[in-house]
Amino acid sequence: MKISDLLSLPHVMLDVPAKDKSRLLRELSTRAAAETGLDAHHISEQIAKREELGSTGVGDGVALPHVRLRGLKAPFGLFACLRQGVDFEAVDEQPVDIVFLLLLPEAANGAQLNALACVARVLRDPDVLQRLRRANDGEALYRTIAEPSAV
Repeated sequence: MKISDLLSLPHVMLDVPAKDKSRLLRELSTRAAAETGLDAHHISEQIAKREELGSTGVGDGVALPHVRLRGLKAPFGLFACLRQGVDFEAVDEQPVDIVFLLLLPEAANGAQLNALACVARVLRDPDVLQRLRRANDGEALYRTIAEPSAV
């Protein structure tokens, strides 16, 4: 699976204002709901439950909130670069400024389960993170995350 299989250009956001983790996740849930046809409150609630198990802030300013949802037909991604970092209770205790929200079907197959690993692999690359933070428009962000070796 490639990131371009679950993320498209309209689902990439640059310079997103965020006051805190909880508001950010609600805002991303609302945006994801509008795109997937699912209920925003349900998405937000399920993501909050997942975060209670442990923060999805993986370090280096990156968070990968993810959840499986009934009624979702295919993996869906939403990518945001924040205006400034927010406390995400990340493993390295650093603020998060890069967020990739990943929604998976409840009965995800093997390829779909690889979606999270695929995103994590790309966002572990320091060069990719640097290029994402320097991007000045959504198209550059999309190219960098969807085709990191082509940029």
